[in-house]
Amino acid sequence: PLSSNEEIRRASEQTSPQVARAVGHPATAGRGRRIGQWQQLNPPFRFQRSDSIGGDREADGTVVRRFRGESHHKVDSKGRVSIPASFRRVLEASDPNWTEGLSPELVIVYGDHRRNYLECYTMAAIEEVDAKIDALPRGSMERKMLQRLFHGQSYPTNVDETGRLVLPAKLRQKIGLENEAFFIAAGDTFQVWKPETYDQEELAKTEEWLDELPEDFDPLSFLDGPKGE
Repeated sequence: PLSSNEEIRRASEQTSPQVARAVGHPATAGRGRRIGQWQQLNPPFRFQRSDSIGGDREADGTVVRRFRGESHHKVDSKGRVSIPASFRRVLEASDPNWTEGLSPELVIVYGDHRRNYLECYTMAAIEEVDAKIDALPRGSMERKMLQRLFHGQSYPTNVDETGRLVLPAKLRQKIGLENEAFFIAAGDTFQVWKPETYDQEELAKTEEWLDELPEDFDPLSFLDGPKGE
């Protein structure tokens, strides 16, 4: 028969740190040894790491993860550009097929000639859009136009093993992307711009709009809705 110490040692090697702690093995509890094995036994654990990114919680308890922040990144001659680490975590957490060791998927919507940036959707976000499109009457002009934009003028891809996004030449040429890309969060999507285009057009629009408001105006007041409601 095995000694009590031997039983504890074997238990800690075959299960998660949480269980090891329960059977009284302080030397291994919480260390995360045998990572691959206990992640398979406890698959929900990896989502706890992703939840720390931040997000809003819906009524049913579901965490809605948001991209946050902005940054500039170099683009190489093959169209490879690094994605901010926090953005990758959101992509992973929002891809139902993602597991440790796999690359998260996303959909890039590039649109027609009027759109001068790339909108990157998580799998959860694009599935929400698809469900709303499917709810429209089949054959209606609204459904046809949205299908063209989100189905036809889009590019499904994934983050590569080095944490980079590979942008095809067609997409780079469409928005004039060359040696540098500007990433900016937009809730459950993020956008990729040519830096000069963003400064000249999008940022200029924002500054013009803000200049029309009183100096002491707080944009958060929009969240409360019009007075009297």
